[in-house]
Amino acid sequence: MTFGADQLAIIALSLKVSLVAVLLTMPVAFALAWVLARTRFPGKLLVDALVHLPLVLPPVVTGWLLLLAFGTQGPAGRWLASWFGLTLMFRWTGAALAAAVMALPLMVRAMRLSIEGVDRRLEQAARSLGASPWRAFWTVTLPLSVPGLLAGAMLGFARSIGEFGATITFVSNIPGETETIPLAIYSALQVPGRDSDVLRLAIIAVALSLGALLVSEWLARRMGSGRDGHVL
Repeated sequence: MTFGADQLAIIALSLKVSLVAVLLTMPVAFALAWVLARTRFPGKLLVDALVHLPLVLPPVVTGWLLLLAFGTQGPAGRWLASWFGLTLMFRWTGAALAAAVMALPLMVRAMRLSIEGVDRRLEQAARSLGASPWRAFWTVTLPLSVPGLLAGAMLGFARSIGEFGATITFVSNIPGETETIPLAIYSALQVPGRDSDVLRLAIIAVALSLGALLVSEWLARRMGSGRDGHVL
């Protein structure tokens, strides 16, 4: 099976978009996971629901909401353009943002399970030995949560590779700029005689997603002892 230059560029763009999406989302996802796992506050149920909303919302609606917020006339879009000269619409960075939003719920879920699996008695022991809450977090909670953090990252990567609806709504399908693997498959399906292109890209998409899911599940099984570590 050989790939043309255009297909290699599509695969490279998909990997770039997915990696950037995961890297951007990881700190936000971990912070949300810690808040949901370790704190109690009014409205926590609503925050939890909002975090998981992209899982059940039609992706095209998520893309439309991104368009309203980060479009040229949206409040966030105007702010990014005026302060940083950054435009997300019709750019690969916008595709990364759409992928990040869609990946966030899965990443938060995996990380939250990992944090909840950390024995609080270990944190209390660190505090009893004089460690500040911040030091206890860095020396106890975070290291023990690493498998869940990595599992969440792999889940987010798999979700980003397959992202379609929000991306095409927010940044359209522009070859060389926003055309990731799912969008390229969709375009190829519209043209008779491009079945071989669809097959090649589909195999790559399946291989990348399956590999990420297998690594994520392996990491999830290492979470904690005596608890179900599955995140799928």
